[in-house]
Amino acid sequence: MTDIVGYGYAAVVALGGIIGYVKAGSIMSLTAGLVFGGAAAFGAMQTSKNPANYMIILGTSFALSCLMGYRYANSGKFMPAGLVAALSLMMVIRYGSRMYSA
Repeated sequence: MTDIVGYGYAAVVALGGIIGYVKAGSIMSLTAGLVFGGAAAFGAMQTSKNPANYMIILGTSFALSCLMGYRYANSGKFMPAGLVAALSLMMVIRYGSRMYSA
């Protein structure tokens, strides 16, 4: 079964990096967005093949929730840090819950 939610999350992360580059010329945003988006897409592909293979997307979303949560706490700006932190936290909850269901 295709992990549509995981692929959607990966697309949002990658698109956010591209938008950060286009709007502000930030190569760091572009690089981070594409790296984390690619990792999330790879994780979504893994969970699509076998739902028990959720660790890559869980780790990616956990790292982004921590990083962007920290940036949101420092800046107080919801866009983009707060949004990505919130989406990432939802993904952590989604995939983390698989650790306890068996």
